[in-house]
Amino acid sequence: MGDSTAWTLAIAAVTGGTAVLASWVTSRGSARAARIQAETAARSQRAERLRESRRTAYLDLIEQTHRIGELCWEISAALRESAAEERAARLDVLLDREIAEYAKIRRCARIVELEGPPSAAAAALALQKATGPFYEALQAGLAEDKDCREEFDAAFRPFWKALENFVDAARDAHQTE
Repeated sequence: MGDSTAWTLAIAAVTGGTAVLASWVTSRGSARAARIQAETAARSQRAERLRESRRTAYLDLIEQTHRIGELCWEISAALRESAAEERAARLDVLLDREIAEYAKIRRCARIVELEGPPSAAAAALALQKATGPFYEALQAGLAEDKDCREEFDAAFRPFWKALENFVDAARDAHQTE
């Protein structure tokens, strides 16, 4: 009977040890799976936040570009006015608005540059720089009191092309995220 008791106790000890080991292995696996799942969810949330912040930055720049485009149409119309004195006063006001709108587009382009990716950032910077010919033509026209309509109007095509390039780059970046 003593052998049987020892044998029973040995089997019970091995069974108990196996159960404890199995429980430990299972809990380690569950903890690791939970950690992996949490990391995956956090990565997914970060990616979605980045995607949304980029989208917002892209839309803000596009919206600001359209505001500048509308202002440039106003300036172009003012350049066609015949009364030189009235035209000069109106152009001074429009130049001040153009400078203010440029500050906004520069801010929007910087945000796109910050948010990335590099292709969208480069296109945003090119779009920002495409506003330069408008300012230069108007500034020269006001300073020299000359007709700058042709130079001003010639800036539209490159400006809208830069906007198209930005939209393409932003769309590509947004779809590959």
